[in-house]
Amino acid sequence: MASLKTRPFGRTGRDVTVVGLGGEGILRTHGEEARAAQVIEEAALQGIGYFDTAPAYSGSEGYYGAFWRSHRELRDGIGIFQTSKSATRDARGARADLDRTLKTLDLDHLDLWQIHDVRTRQDLREIEGPGGALEAFIEAKETGRAKLIGVTGHHDPSIVTHAVENWPVDSVLIPVNPLEGVIGGFLDAALPAAKERGIAVIGMKVLGGSHYLNPTAGIGPDLLLRYALSQEITLAIVGCSTPEEVRLLAQVGRDPEPMSTEEQEKMLGLFRPHAGRLAFYRGVV
Repeated sequence: MASLKTRPFGRTGRDVTVVGLGGEGILRTHGEEARAAQVIEEAALQGIGYFDTAPAYSGSEGYYGAFWRSHRELRDGIGIFQTSKSATRDARGARADLDRTLKTLDLDHLDLWQIHDVRTRQDLREIEGPGGALEAFIEAKETGRAKLIGVTGHHDPSIVTHAVENWPVDSVLIPVNPLEGVIGGFLDAALPAAKERGIAVIGMKVLGGSHYLNPTAGIGPDLLLRYALSQEITLAIVGCSTPEEVRLLAQVGRDPEPMSTEEQEKMLGLFRPHAGRLAFYRGVV
């Protein structure tokens, strides 16, 4: 089996696989331990090294913790890049989130801890102000409880761009799909700002929660993944519900054939007439 392609994770000196297991799909459930374990195990066996989760994602952290505890040799063998997040806006609450996350995941540190779902200017003021969550994130990196820190957002590109330009983050997680190529903001503002600063860019909403799949128009998950990986990003993450979906994700990650300019324009043409309706994750509809 060929290895998955890797790319540098910004200027951190680390490399990651170009595809990662997202926190949606079967992982964003409760009471599905067996199915969740199958998906995590398949990702590890396929060589996927980046694993996404968050306290907000139902039982996701618990699924990972249970799996890694019972598969320590697999965890050590693939050199996992385990991430999580905190949506708490004050430092005290963020520290408590990190304590719970590390205990649940059965880890002494995260490879990446992310300030989750930054949406508004009020969020910015609370996070970066005195006693804000940013203090806890910087502290976690200084003490080694988080090797790297990042920020995530999919509502307002200007808010995320502010964080990229003003916070000492190592990564940013943003939507990367043809819709973003049409409406702009994330791909033509936040992404270039991150690249200029050597910050890793992680693509999410690649399949638009599966809403962007359109077999009639020939738009499958592989095509949307190719589009995402043809942008100047570090990796794309996708939530999976079955081992078969994981295998498709890994297959693209082994040979992420770049999409030509002509192919990208064709994709954008399919999305352009429906841009307003499809921008559901921005909170505009």
